[in-house]
Amino acid sequence: LRLLADGQGDAFLSAGSTGALLTGATLIVKRVKGMRRAAMCPAMPNKAGGKTLIVDCGANAECTPEFLLQFGLVGSLYAQKNFGVEAPRVGLLNIGTEDSKGTPLQKEAYGLLKNAAEQGLLNFIGNVEAREVLHGGVDVVVCDGFSGNVLLKSIEGTAMFMGSLMKHKIFKRNIFSMLGYLLCKPGVSEVMGMMDYREVGGTQFLGIRKPVIKAHGSSDELAFCNGIRQAMAAASQDFTAQLEQSLKALAPKEEV
Repeated sequence: LRLLADGQGDAFLSAGSTGALLTGATLIVKRVKGMRRAAMCPAMPNKAGGKTLIVDCGANAECTPEFLLQFGLVGSLYAQKNFGVEAPRVGLLNIGTEDSKGTPLQKEAYGLLKNAAEQGLLNFIGNVEAREVLHGGVDVVVCDGFSGNVLLKSIEGTAMFMGSLMKHKIFKRNIFSMLGYLLCKPGVSEVMGMMDYREVGGTQFLGIRKPVIKAHGSSDELAFCNGIRQAMAAASQDFTAQLEQSLKALAPKEEV
């Protein structure tokens, strides 16, 4: 991390302790000027064929409305730079789509995100429910780290459960279903690969001055290979300066 901070490296990849990596990145590499907290942003495949970012998924269990506003900004810029989405749709994770839903955290964050959208800083589409995250109607889902981690683990658990059901309740039912599996195998493998963390590589800490990527603790050589590819892409598509400009636009209200 010191090599990265001193300019002797372009990106950092680790499968070690998330807390230690986040602390080291914050204290040594430093956050982007004006950024209150760094956030983790896994990219989940969606029904529309694109990616949906979940910001934050566990780095900040307790958040303020200002944190969520910044997560929306940095997530939007990340989606633009890394996935080529011209005007990423930013949604706030909530228990309903009405602006009156949620705890005081969600209600206040809603107002801040709406104001930022009126300033032209992001494309805020309002509240989104968890069941809509993978349908492709939103590109960036903003949430506190506690809710985001629950959402992420629920998606992962559901995918594992459905995969197990398909294997044991459908394809291994009898000889005919096993023959059917042989015909479906390429498609099944493709679908399962979309949910395989090894194919993704890792999760970048957004808001850190240089790319710091956290790989899964169980990463093998395939996961590290894809993690290195991800790190190379992040290093070539740096958006630190653009993020600083967006944060400056919010400075009077956020007292950065």
